[in-house]
Amino acid sequence: METLATLLVLITFLFFSSIVEAQNNNRGPRAFFVFGDSLVDSGNNNFLATTARADSPPYGIDYPTHRPNGRFSNGLNIPDIISEQIGSQPTLPYLSPELTGPRLLIGANFASAGIGILNDTGIQFLNIIRIYRQLDYFKQYQQRVSALIGEAGAKLLVNRALVLITLGGNDFVNNYYLVPFSIRSTQFTLPDYVNYVISEYSKILEIMYDLGARRVLVTGTGPLGCVPSQIAQRGRNGNCAEELQRAADLYNPKLVDMINQLNKKVGSNVFIASNAFKMHMDFINNPRQYGFVTSKVACCGQGPYNGLGICTVVSNLCPNRDEYAFWDSFHPTEKANRIIVQQILEGDTNYMHPMNLSTIMELDSRV
Repeated sequence: METLATLLVLITFLFFSSIVEAQNNNRGPRAFFVFGDSLVDSGNNNFLATTARADSPPYGIDYPTHRPNGRFSNGLNIPDIISEQIGSQPTLPYLSPELTGPRLLIGANFASAGIGILNDTGIQFLNIIRIYRQLDYFKQYQQRVSALIGEAGAKLLVNRALVLITLGGNDFVNNYYLVPFSIRSTQFTLPDYVNYVISEYSKILEIMYDLGARRVLVTGTGPLGCVPSQIAQRGRNGNCAEELQRAADLYNPKLVDMINQLNKKVGSNVFIASNAFKMHMDFINNPRQYGFVTSKVACCGQGPYNGLGICTVVSNLCPNRDEYAFWDSFHPTEKANRIIVQQILEGDTNYMHPMNLSTIMELDSRV
Protein backbone atom coordinates (compact mmCIF):
# COMPACT_ATOMS: atom_id res chain seq x y z
CA MET A 1 0.00 0.00 0.00
CA GLU A 2 2.88 2.34 0.81
CA THR A 3 4.40 1.69 -2.65
CA LEU A 4 1.06 2.44 -4.32
CA ALA A 5 0.66 5.68 -2.37
CA THR A 6 4.19 6.74 -3.32
CA LEU A 7 3.44 5.97 -6.98
CA LEU A 8 0.26 8.06 -6.90
CA VAL A 9 2.13 10.99 -5.38
CA LEU A 10 4.81 10.70 -8.07
CA ILE A 11 2.23 10.57 -10.89
CA THR A 12 0.45 13.63 -9.47
CA PHE A 13 3.75 15.50 -9.17
CA LEU A 14 4.71 14.67 -12.76
CA PHE A 15 1.28 15.71 -14.02
CA PHE A 16 1.43 19.11 -12.39
CA SER A 17 5.05 19.55 -13.41
CA SER A 18 4.13 18.93 -17.03
CA ILE A 19 1.40 21.58 -16.83
CA VAL A 20 3.78 24.12 -15.33
CA GLU A 21 6.34 23.30 -18.05
CA ALA A 22 3.64 23.75 -20.72
CA GLN A 23 2.74 27.12 -19.24
CA ASN A 24 6.41 28.13 -19.30
CA ASN A 25 6.76 27.11 -22.92
CA ASN A 26 3.41 28.59 -24.01
CA ARG A 27 2.19 25.16 -25.08
CA GLY A 28 -1.34 23.88 -24.70
CA PRO A 29 -4.55 25.73 -23.86
CA ARG A 30 -4.25 28.76 -21.64
CA ALA A 31 -6.35 29.15 -18.53
CA PHE A 32 -9.57 31.12 -18.93
CA PHE A 33 -11.34 33.21 -16.28
CA VAL A 34 -14.82 34.70 -16.55
CA PHE A 35 -16.35 37.50 -14.49
CA GLY A 36 -19.69 39.24 -14.85
CA ASP A 37 -23.43 38.79 -15.04
CA SER A 38 -26.06 36.46 -16.55
CA LEU A 39 -24.69 36.80 -20.08
CA VAL A 40 -21.65 34.78 -18.97
CA ASP A 41 -22.83 32.94 -15.82
CA SER A 42 -22.33 29.21 -16.33
CA GLY A 43 -24.15 28.08 -13.22
CA ASN A 44 -22.79 29.75 -10.08
CA ASN A 45 -26.27 30.94 -9.12
CA ASN A 46 -27.46 27.33 -9.06
CA PHE A 47 -25.50 27.00 -5.82
CA LEU A 48 -27.12 30.06 -4.23
CA ALA A 49 -30.51 30.73 -2.67
CA THR A 50 -31.53 33.33 -5.25
CA THR A 51 -34.30 33.91 -7.76
CA ALA A 52 -31.75 34.87 -10.44
CA ARG A 53 -31.21 31.38 -11.81
CA ALA A 54 -31.73 29.32 -14.93
CA ASP A 55 -32.07 25.84 -13.46
CA SER A 56 -35.40 24.73 -14.90
CA PRO A 57 -36.63 23.76 -18.37
CA PRO A 58 -36.58 24.84 -21.11
CA TYR A 59 -33.19 26.42 -20.31
CA GLY A 60 -30.47 24.14 -21.68
CA ILE A 61 -32.77 22.51 -24.21
CA ASP A 62 -30.02 22.56 -26.87
CA TYR A 63 -27.07 22.06 -24.50
CA PRO A 64 -25.29 18.71 -25.06
CA THR A 65 -27.08 17.25 -22.02
CA HIS A 66 -30.42 18.85 -23.04
CA ARG A 67 -30.86 19.80 -19.39
CA PRO A 68 -30.91 23.17 -17.58
CA ASN A 69 -27.50 23.93 -16.11
CA GLY A 70 -27.57 27.53 -14.94
CA ARG A 71 -26.71 29.09 -18.30
CA PHE A 72 -29.19 31.74 -19.43
CA SER A 73 -29.33 30.19 -22.88
CA ASN A 74 -30.90 27.44 -24.91
CA GLY A 75 -27.40 26.00 -25.35
CA LEU A 76 -23.84 27.25 -25.09
CA ASN A 77 -23.05 30.74 -23.85
CA ILE A 78 -20.23 33.07 -24.87
CA PRO A 79 -17.59 31.65 -22.46
CA ASP A 80 -18.34 28.11 -23.66
CA ILE A 81 -17.78 29.12 -27.27
CA ILE A 82 -14.59 31.06 -26.49
CA SER A 83 -13.29 27.96 -24.68
CA GLU A 84 -13.96 25.96 -27.84
CA GLN A 85 -12.01 28.46 -29.91
CA ILE A 86 -8.94 28.53 -27.64
CA GLY A 87 -8.89 24.74 -27.47
CA SER A 88 -9.85 24.43 -23.83
CA GLN A 89 -12.51 22.66 -21.83
CA PRO A 90 -15.38 24.88 -20.63
CA THR A 91 -14.62 26.61 -17.35
CA LEU A 92 -16.62 25.32 -14.42
CA PRO A 93 -18.54 27.63 -12.08
CA TYR A 94 -16.29 28.56 -9.18
CA LEU A 95 -18.89 27.32 -6.69
CA SER A 96 -19.11 23.90 -8.33
CA PRO A 97 -17.82 21.08 -6.09
CA GLU A 98 -16.31 19.56 -9.25
CA LEU A 99 -13.81 22.41 -9.53
CA THR A 100 -10.93 20.69 -7.75
CA GLY A 101 -7.50 19.28 -8.52
CA PRO A 102 -6.37 19.42 -12.15
CA ARG A 103 -9.66 21.01 -13.25
CA LEU A 104 -8.64 24.18 -11.41
CA LEU A 105 -5.86 24.66 -13.93
CA ILE A 106 -8.37 25.12 -16.77
CA GLY A 107 -9.58 28.30 -15.09
CA ALA A 108 -12.87 29.23 -13.46
CA ASN A 109 -16.10 31.08 -14.09
CA PHE A 110 -16.94 33.54 -11.28
CA ALA A 111 -19.94 35.20 -12.98
CA SER A 112 -23.30 35.58 -11.29
CA ALA A 113 -26.61 36.57 -12.86
CA GLY A 114 -28.09 39.86 -11.71
CA ILE A 115 -24.94 41.73 -10.73
CA GLY A 116 -23.56 45.00 -12.03
CA ILE A 117 -20.63 47.32 -11.64
CA LEU A 118 -22.38 48.95 -8.68
CA ASN A 119 -23.13 47.03 -5.51
CA ASP A 120 -26.73 48.27 -5.43
CA THR A 121 -27.46 46.94 -8.92
CA GLY A 122 -29.78 43.93 -8.79
CA ILE A 123 -30.88 44.58 -5.22
CA GLN A 124 -34.11 42.75 -6.02
CA PHE A 125 -32.06 39.54 -6.28
CA LEU A 126 -30.79 38.14 -3.00
CA ASN A 127 -27.58 36.15 -2.60
CA ILE A 128 -25.83 36.93 -5.86
CA ILE A 129 -22.05 37.16 -6.19
CA ARG A 130 -21.35 40.84 -6.60
CA ILE A 131 -18.25 41.81 -8.53
CA TYR A 132 -16.00 42.53 -5.55
CA ARG A 133 -16.93 39.14 -4.14
CA GLN A 134 -16.02 37.60 -7.51
CA LEU A 135 -12.60 39.25 -7.21
CA ASP A 136 -12.26 37.87 -3.68
CA TYR A 137 -12.98 34.42 -5.07
CA PHE A 138 -10.28 35.03 -7.70
CA LYS A 139 -7.78 35.64 -4.89
CA GLN A 140 -8.99 32.47 -3.17
CA TYR A 141 -8.66 30.57 -6.45
CA GLN A 142 -5.02 31.63 -6.75
CA GLN A 143 -4.31 30.38 -3.24
CA ARG A 144 -5.84 27.03 -4.12
CA VAL A 145 -3.77 26.76 -7.30
CA SER A 146 -0.62 27.77 -5.42
CA ALA A 147 -1.19 24.78 -3.17
CA LEU A 148 -1.20 22.57 -6.28
CA ILE A 149 1.63 23.93 -8.41
CA GLY A 150 3.40 26.44 -6.22
CA GLU A 151 3.15 30.20 -6.00
CA ALA A 152 5.34 30.83 -9.05
CA GLY A 153 3.36 28.36 -11.16
CA ALA A 154 0.06 29.92 -10.09
CA LYS A 155 1.30 33.41 -10.89
CA LEU A 156 2.43 32.30 -14.35
CA LEU A 157 -0.87 30.55 -15.03
CA VAL A 158 -2.83 33.71 -14.16
CA ASN A 159 -0.49 36.05 -16.08
CA ARG A 160 -0.84 33.93 -19.22
CA ALA A 161 -4.59 33.43 -18.87
CA LEU A 162 -7.34 34.92 -20.96
CA VAL A 163 -9.95 36.85 -18.96
CA LEU A 164 -13.47 37.87 -19.99
CA ILE A 165 -15.51 40.40 -18.03
CA THR A 166 -19.07 41.33 -18.96
CA LEU A 167 -20.70 44.04 -16.84
CA GLY A 168 -22.74 47.21 -17.24
CA GLY A 169 -26.08 46.28 -18.73
CA ASN A 170 -27.70 45.57 -15.39
CA ASP A 171 -26.56 48.94 -14.04
CA PHE A 172 -29.08 50.45 -16.41
CA VAL A 173 -31.82 47.84 -16.84
CA ASN A 174 -31.80 46.63 -13.21
CA ASN A 175 -30.84 49.87 -11.53
CA TYR A 176 -31.19 53.28 -13.19
CA TYR A 177 -34.28 52.27 -15.23
CA LEU A 178 -35.61 49.53 -12.96
CA VAL A 179 -38.52 51.68 -11.79
CA PRO A 180 -39.68 55.08 -13.05
CA PHE A 181 -37.84 56.92 -10.25
CA SER A 182 -35.03 54.76 -8.94
CA ILE A 183 -32.69 56.13 -6.30
CA ARG A 184 -29.89 56.41 -8.83
CA SER A 185 -32.06 58.25 -11.36
CA THR A 186 -32.92 60.85 -8.74
CA GLN A 187 -29.25 61.19 -7.74
CA PHE A 188 -27.81 61.51 -11.25
CA THR A 189 -28.71 62.74 -14.69
CA LEU A 190 -28.02 60.01 -17.24
CA PRO A 191 -24.69 61.51 -18.45
CA ASP A 192 -23.50 61.92 -14.85
CA TYR A 193 -24.59 58.37 -14.00
CA VAL A 194 -22.64 57.02 -16.98
CA ASN A 195 -19.53 58.87 -15.77
CA TYR A 196 -20.00 57.48 -12.27
CA VAL A 197 -20.44 53.90 -13.49
CA ILE A 198 -17.36 54.18 -15.71
CA SER A 199 -15.26 55.52 -12.83
CA GLU A 200 -16.35 52.60 -10.64
CA TYR A 201 -15.59 50.12 -13.43
CA SER A 202 -12.08 51.52 -13.76
CA LYS A 203 -11.44 50.63 -10.11
CA ILE A 204 -12.60 47.06 -10.73
CA LEU A 205 -10.30 46.62 -13.73
CA GLU A 206 -7.34 48.04 -11.82
CA ILE A 207 -7.89 45.48 -9.06
CA MET A 208 -8.06 42.76 -11.70
CA TYR A 209 -4.69 43.94 -13.05
CA ASP A 210 -3.24 43.95 -9.54
CA LEU A 211 -4.40 40.33 -9.18
CA GLY A 212 -2.33 39.33 -12.20
CA ALA A 213 -4.69 39.54 -15.19
CA ARG A 214 -2.78 40.57 -18.32
CA ARG A 215 -5.20 39.84 -21.19
CA VAL A 216 -8.72 41.00 -20.39
CA LEU A 217 -11.61 41.15 -22.87
CA VAL A 218 -13.99 43.86 -21.65
CA THR A 219 -17.38 43.79 -23.33
CA GLY A 220 -19.44 46.94 -23.61
CA THR A 221 -23.19 46.85 -23.22
CA GLY A 222 -25.31 45.48 -25.99
CA PRO A 223 -28.20 47.52 -27.44
CA LEU A 224 -30.13 47.67 -24.18
CA GLY A 225 -33.29 49.06 -25.72
CA CYS A 226 -33.52 46.35 -28.37
CA VAL A 227 -33.89 43.28 -26.16
CA PRO A 228 -37.43 41.84 -26.21
CA SER A 229 -38.16 42.91 -22.61
CA GLN A 230 -37.47 46.56 -23.36
CA ILE A 231 -39.24 46.52 -26.73
CA ALA A 232 -42.27 45.10 -24.91
CA GLN A 233 -42.17 47.49 -21.95
CA ARG A 234 -40.70 50.72 -23.31
CA GLY A 235 -40.58 50.52 -27.11
CA ARG A 236 -43.07 52.10 -29.47
CA ASN A 237 -44.62 50.12 -32.28
CA GLY A 238 -42.05 47.35 -32.00
CA ASN A 239 -39.07 49.67 -32.09
CA CYS A 240 -36.14 49.72 -29.68
CA ALA A 241 -36.63 51.73 -26.50
CA GLU A 242 -34.96 55.06 -27.22
CA GLU A 243 -33.88 55.99 -23.69
CA LEU A 244 -32.11 52.66 -23.11
CA GLN A 245 -30.40 53.00 -26.48
CA ARG A 246 -29.27 56.49 -25.49
CA ALA A 247 -27.77 55.06 -22.31
CA ALA A 248 -25.77 52.50 -24.31
CA ASP A 249 -24.69 55.19 -26.79
CA LEU A 250 -23.33 57.31 -23.94
CA TYR A 251 -21.75 54.45 -22.02
CA ASN A 252 -19.88 52.46 -24.66
CA PRO A 253 -17.58 55.20 -26.07
CA LYS A 254 -16.64 56.24 -22.53
CA LEU A 255 -15.79 52.62 -21.73
CA VAL A 256 -13.36 52.55 -24.67
CA ASP A 257 -11.81 55.84 -23.52
CA MET A 258 -11.39 54.46 -20.02
CA ILE A 259 -9.77 51.28 -21.37
CA ASN A 260 -7.36 53.35 -23.45
CA GLN A 261 -6.40 55.34 -20.35
CA LEU A 262 -5.83 52.18 -18.30
CA ASN A 263 -3.66 50.63 -21.01
CA LYS A 264 -1.62 53.81 -21.17
CA LYS A 265 -1.25 53.76 -17.40
CA VAL A 266 0.02 50.16 -17.27
CA GLY A 267 2.07 50.53 -20.45
CA SER A 268 0.56 47.59 -22.33
CA ASN A 269 -2.61 46.52 -24.16
CA VAL A 270 -3.92 44.54 -21.22
CA PHE A 271 -7.57 45.53 -21.65
CA ILE A 272 -9.35 44.87 -24.94
CA ALA A 273 -12.66 46.58 -25.68
CA SER A 274 -15.31 44.41 -27.30
CA ASN A 275 -18.05 46.36 -29.09
CA ALA A 276 -21.01 44.20 -28.08
CA PHE A 277 -23.39 46.96 -29.20
CA LYS A 278 -22.32 46.74 -32.84
CA MET A 279 -22.07 42.95 -32.74
CA HIS A 280 -25.72 42.75 -31.69
CA MET A 281 -26.99 45.53 -33.94
CA ASP A 282 -25.66 43.73 -37.03
CA PHE A 283 -28.16 40.91 -36.63
CA ILE A 284 -30.84 43.04 -34.98
CA ASN A 285 -30.98 45.34 -38.01
CA ASN A 286 -30.55 42.56 -40.58
CA PRO A 287 -31.82 39.34 -38.99
CA ARG A 288 -32.42 37.46 -42.24
CA GLN A 289 -28.87 38.12 -43.40
CA TYR A 290 -27.75 36.05 -40.42
CA GLY A 291 -30.38 33.33 -40.82
CA PHE A 292 -32.83 34.62 -38.22
CA VAL A 293 -36.57 34.95 -38.77
CA THR A 294 -36.82 37.62 -36.08
CA SER A 295 -34.63 39.73 -33.82
CA LYS A 296 -37.55 41.26 -31.89
CA VAL A 297 -39.47 38.27 -30.53
CA ALA A 298 -37.83 36.04 -27.93
CA CYS A 299 -37.93 32.31 -28.50
CA CYS A 300 -39.15 31.66 -24.96
CA GLY A 301 -41.48 33.90 -22.99
CA GLN A 302 -44.93 35.42 -22.92
CA GLY A 303 -46.70 38.66 -23.68
CA PRO A 304 -45.75 41.09 -26.46
CA TYR A 305 -42.59 39.91 -28.23
CA ASN A 306 -42.38 37.15 -25.58
CA GLY A 307 -40.72 39.89 -23.58
CA LEU A 308 -42.66 39.85 -20.32
CA GLY A 309 -41.57 37.83 -17.32
CA ILE A 310 -39.11 34.97 -17.41
CA CYS A 311 -38.81 31.85 -19.52
CA THR A 312 -40.53 28.88 -17.84
CA VAL A 313 -41.89 25.47 -18.74
CA VAL A 314 -45.31 27.04 -19.44
CA SER A 315 -43.95 29.85 -21.66
CA ASN A 316 -44.33 30.05 -25.40
CA LEU A 317 -41.40 28.14 -26.93
CA CYS A 318 -40.25 28.36 -30.53
CA PRO A 319 -39.59 25.02 -32.27
CA ASN A 320 -36.33 26.15 -33.94
CA ARG A 321 -34.02 28.21 -31.75
CA ASP A 322 -31.65 28.91 -34.65
CA GLU A 323 -34.32 31.13 -36.21
CA TYR A 324 -34.34 33.51 -33.22
CA ALA A 325 -31.71 36.05 -32.22
CA PHE A 326 -32.99 36.14 -28.63
CA TRP A 327 -33.60 33.11 -26.46
CA ASP A 328 -35.50 34.86 -23.68
CA SER A 329 -36.41 38.45 -22.88
CA PHE A 330 -32.77 39.46 -22.28
CA HIS A 331 -30.33 36.83 -23.55
CA PRO A 332 -29.18 35.77 -27.05
CA THR A 333 -29.57 32.27 -28.41
CA GLU A 334 -26.56 30.03 -28.86
CA LYS A 335 -26.56 30.85 -32.58
CA ALA A 336 -26.40 34.59 -31.82
CA ASN A 337 -23.66 33.95 -29.25
CA ARG A 338 -21.62 32.19 -31.95
CA ILE A 339 -21.94 35.24 -34.22
CA ILE A 340 -20.75 37.44 -31.36
CA VAL A 341 -17.75 35.22 -30.59
CA GLN A 342 -16.79 35.14 -34.27
CA GLN A 343 -16.42 38.92 -34.15
CA ILE A 344 -14.47 38.68 -30.89
CA LEU A 345 -12.12 36.33 -32.70
CA GLU A 346 -11.79 37.99 -36.07
CA GLY A 347 -13.54 41.38 -36.00
CA ASP A 348 -11.75 44.51 -37.15
CA THR A 349 -11.21 47.58 -34.95
CA ASN A 350 -14.87 48.54 -35.34
CA TYR A 351 -15.62 45.49 -33.20
CA MET A 352 -12.45 44.87 -31.16
CA HIS A 353 -10.10 47.60 -29.96
CA PRO A 354 -7.14 47.63 -30.18
CA MET A 355 -7.05 44.02 -31.50
CA ASN A 356 -9.15 40.89 -31.82
CA LEU A 357 -8.71 37.61 -29.99
CA SER A 358 -6.99 35.87 -32.90
CA THR A 359 -4.34 38.59 -32.94
CA ILE A 360 -3.95 38.30 -29.17
CA MET A 361 -3.44 34.54 -29.44
CA GLU A 362 -0.87 34.98 -32.21
CA LEU A 363 1.08 37.66 -30.35
CA ASP A 364 1.08 35.75 -27.09
CA SER A 365 2.27 32.55 -28.78
CA ARG A 366 5.52 34.32 -29.70
CA VAL A 367 6.38 35.40 -26.18
